[in-house]
Amino acid sequence: MWRRPFAEIPKSRLAIRAWRLALFALLVTVLSILILRLDLLEIVPALATFAAALGCALLAMLLAFASFVPIWRDGAGGLRQALGALVIAILLLAYPAYLGTRALKLPQINDITTDPTDPPRFSVLARLRPRGTDKYPGSATAELQQKAYPDVIPLEVPASATATFDVALKLADRRKWRVVSEQDPAPGRNGIIEAVARTPIMGFRDDVVIRVTAIGPNAARVDVRSASRYGAHDFGANAARIRKLLDDIDDAIASAPEPKPEPKKLQPAKRPAPSARR
Repeated sequence: MWRRPFAEIPKSRLAIRAWRLALFALLVTVLSILILRLDLLEIVPALATFAAALGCALLAMLLAFASFVPIWRDGAGGLRQALGALVIAILLLAYPAYLGTRALKLPQINDITTDPTDPPRFSVLARLRPRGTDKYPGSATAELQQKAYPDVIPLEVPASATATFDVALKLADRRKWRVVSEQDPAPGRNGIIEAVARTPIMGFRDDVVIRVTAIGPNAARVDVRSASRYGAHDFGANAARIRKLLDDIDDAIASAPEPKPEPKKLQPAKRPAPSARR
């Protein structure tokens, strides 16, 4: 019996182009992230590559929406490609859109500290930061920080400066921060930890300095400064990093077992001296 050959439904060209463009944007995005994390290029061309990928994702989204018209009106194929392109574009643009909303709500600052009047200073990290960014910006930044992050304040703990310093150093190592300098606390000298933290997705470098000050035999104060190495806006990342670090230090100190008092050695009873014979 003769059968009529099956006629394939033509696919929407817009849907196919949207799908291909979305795949290209995904590939370029992954490539730009790898370039940033592996330090294959300077940050400016790497960010330009990332911005180009986002532009392609946005164009793919517009083409996907446009392809719905012939698919619905003419019954054209390509719905799967259009939906796939739309999903990829949304995933690529979701995080930048989230950062955009954060930028509208938070002040444009990138250097946060618990002590704006006497902020911890970068020493070794000053040589790694761009010129002129090692110094704290000043009172204007402090006022913006106070309004946006009033809870970023020094932490006082009931532990010695040495014990607090050890806890802070362990937490920095646990976070996979690259510790570039550490100075143990000593009489008349603060404990200082300088480390480099990286953002989870793009791998941007943020510089952190932790200062531990003894304020008593069993009391210490912790000040932290976290500053982005590039960009004028940190989208709240530095404040969140400081807040989480201080909370973890406080919890670690509070849960540490109290040192047991050393048992007193019993002194042997002294025998009375023999009386002299008369």
